[in-house]
Amino acid sequence: MSLSGSNHWMALEGGADGSPGGQSYTSRFAAIGASIPQRRLTTAELMASTKYRTDIDLERLTGVRERRVVGAGEDSYTLALGAARDALAHADCAAADLDVLIVSSISRHVGGLRLQLEPPVNVALKAALGAERAVGLDISNACAGMLTGVFILNDLIRQGRIRRGMVVSGEYISELGRNAAQEIRTVMDDQLAGLTLGDAGAAAILERAPDGAAGIEVAGFTTLSEYSRLCVAFPATIGPGVTMHTDAREIQKVAIKDAAPLLREVLDQAGLKFDEIDYLIPHQTSARAINKAMAGFAEGFGSTPKHVVITVDELGNTASTTHFLALRKYLSEGRFAPKDRVLLLALASGLEVGIVIFTVDQLVGRYGHDH
Repeated sequence: MSLSGSNHWMALEGGADGSPGGQSYTSRFAAIGASIPQRRLTTAELMASTKYRTDIDLERLTGVRERRVVGAGEDSYTLALGAARDALAHADCAAADLDVLIVSSISRHVGGLRLQLEPPVNVALKAALGAERAVGLDISNACAGMLTGVFILNDLIRQGRIRRGMVVSGEYISELGRNAAQEIRTVMDDQLAGLTLGDAGAAAILERAPDGAAGIEVAGFTTLSEYSRLCVAFPATIGPGVTMHTDAREIQKVAIKDAAPLLREVLDQAGLKFDEIDYLIPHQTSARAINKAMAGFAEGFGSTPKHVVITVDELGNTASTTHFLALRKYLSEGRFAPKDRVLLLALASGLEVGIVIFTVDQLVGRYGHDH
């Protein structure tokens, strides 16, 4: 984790406005942003590019019809910047009003596939947005990165340490699919999951909610480190970038089994039943995996959410950005009502399980309806 900024929120003893310590506030999503490349790569096109004849029907196996991939001049940084600007365009605040800016990308590609760790990416983003006053952090938590940023900002707002912050991610990961296409031979290959990946940027602004307003009800995370070797990445030997190696069957099995206790705990803490969730947005690995997980949860809980959101068919697996791309899509299409309750479920390599439950509320009025 890299930290930069002029005001040190860790040292604050009370609220950001000078209020006495100990008071608890409610945080809410003020805006959601997205940045999606124009270029489409269909699954048929990707599988036609494999070096070896595989006879794999990837679209049937995963439900991924196409994914977006970067074009000339696009990378992790530009996708993150575009998403941040989109979020600010739908918020009642300016970049200068942000107290914290968190970059949570897995990929830190700036200027193509050049990996940038220092200076941290948040430094350039703050300057480009005009958010120099904000404390900046770069964090990394696999595909749960953005939800981890939400978890951090939610706590800081609840404690009164800050009024608002942004978490943003830009994922340029399509080279994993290109590299996998040069090595994969059978459906059992551990690079199969790499063929489902797509590029995108997403951003979320959180703020202190007015007294009595709806917002984030509960957020919970747990790490199951014994499964850390089920999905790993290495520098590629057959092309630029990296390769990803996943035991997809095993990670799906343990994710369903071990996510259930945390899900039950979070629902109990919020005083909710599973069927009181209007929209569940899971991490978008594959349509088959999502449907299997929902069947397992239905058996364990005896009920299901009213709607389960699937966007992997048209965007692929976009790593840390998946939940917020789905949110942005449904907001722009006018699918939500203000009182709808949404559950974001992260199941990330590590194994990291994260859950955030919130009410959509005022977000509905910030987006046009193009559905």
